[in-house]
Amino acid sequence: MSEKQQAPSSLRRGLKARHMTMISLGGSIGTGLFLASGGAIHSAGPGGAVLAYALIGLMVYFLMTSLGEMATYMPVSGTFSTYATRFVDPSLGFALGWNYWYNWAITIAAELSAATLIMKFWFPNSPSILWSALFLLFMLGLNMLSVKGYGESEYWFAMIKIVTVIIFIAIGLMMVIGIWNGKAVGVKNLTENPFPAGFLATLGVFMAAGFSFQGTELIGVTAGESENPRENIPRAIRSIFWRILLFYILAILLIGMLIPYSSEQLASSDIATSPFTMIFEKAGLAVAASIMNAVILTSVLSAGNSGMYASTRMLWVLAKEGKAPRILASLNKRGVPVAALLVTGALGLLAFLASFFGDGVVYVWLLNASGMSGFIVWLGIAISHYRFRKAYMYQGRRLDELAYLAKWFPFGPILAMLLCIVVIGGQFIGALNDGRIDWAYIIASYIGIPLFLAIFLGHKWKHRTRMLTLAECNLDPDN
Repeated sequence: MSEKQQAPSSLRRGLKARHMTMISLGGSIGTGLFLASGGAIHSAGPGGAVLAYALIGLMVYFLMTSLGEMATYMPVSGTFSTYATRFVDPSLGFALGWNYWYNWAITIAAELSAATLIMKFWFPNSPSILWSALFLLFMLGLNMLSVKGYGESEYWFAMIKIVTVIIFIAIGLMMVIGIWNGKAVGVKNLTENPFPAGFLATLGVFMAAGFSFQGTELIGVTAGESENPRENIPRAIRSIFWRILLFYILAILLIGMLIPYSSEQLASSDIATSPFTMIFEKAGLAVAASIMNAVILTSVLSAGNSGMYASTRMLWVLAKEGKAPRILASLNKRGVPVAALLVTGALGLLAFLASFFGDGVVYVWLLNASGMSGFIVWLGIAISHYRFRKAYMYQGRRLDELAYLAKWFPFGPILAMLLCIVVIGGQFIGALNDGRIDWAYIIASYIGIPLFLAIFLGHKWKHRTRMLTLAECNLDPDN
């Protein structure tokens, strides 16, 4: 049988329960937690940072339960694009799909820029372009494997990150109460001035908090390649609340207790110096601080690897549904969309800009551009779920037939929608600098919105689409 005959027509369901759980647990642990959290505490104070991360965490929890309900009912790799097309408006689905591809493809470049900076911690005089090229090839190689290969690599990447955060929390707690070095740090740094810059500063760090949580929606993308989505997805969704509580809120609290928010180190633009590293050094673990940088490197590569996977699958779905060139819908004999992977990897070449314009500047720009696109995706998930549940009831179906039921409907998706809108609008706060407006910041932060609207309105003008009625929503999971 020829290779052409062996090539499958659809993605293979090769992800096991343990892969899904670890992808869910580790998918969003990366530069947002290990690196951006320090800047968030410095800008808004420890109380402001905790509040920002807690509100974003609450929003993400509701979004994931919404996504879990749809993904167990209709497990497809297109997720947000497919759901918006079926339950809201075909133009919205088209725009969300391309927006998500752009979001994660840009994230690949951001993670490559971060990885380059971390390598310069050890090799300060090395060229940026060398590390960007090597890491881009590494990510492409991992994604050339079967989906089981991706799941296995992410399982171990996630394991390293989770163990690191647990060790950090354990050491941090012992430092706070005085077990580690005999001198209790206490909660003075946290309680003395928790909101030094007020609510507006808290609103300003929401983008960093949102970027930290981006990746939780990966569970929806992997639904199309899960061995048993009706059981594996709910199991992974249920772990999200504990991840939010343990990995983010507790870690931010500990950083706020152990490092004064006014510390210039937290404000440093040198992203190779993580607040995690600073605390290990404070604990007298000089070797552990260097190891921490290695852990951050693996987490950055993991986030980039996940970004490559997610954006490739979305581009493949867009091509399969006729929303992208058909050649991108091809699969090799292992069920990998190689053409979509190579096109996605090409956008990762943006990381090479780091060698021309300065590493830190490029990283911040890419982070901001990607962050806004992520909020647009989350807003689309909330809208799609609200419409899905309304159509489901309107068409006379029973809720007890759903394998997973999102709680607190319609409060959950409505709250998520409102918070998304507040965060998107509130990014303007970050552009105010001593009474002057930083237009470069505004362009970087809001670049995702005109791109999204151009795609949405262009598709609507060409195809004359309209919002679907509840009766028109296609709830057939097999069609």
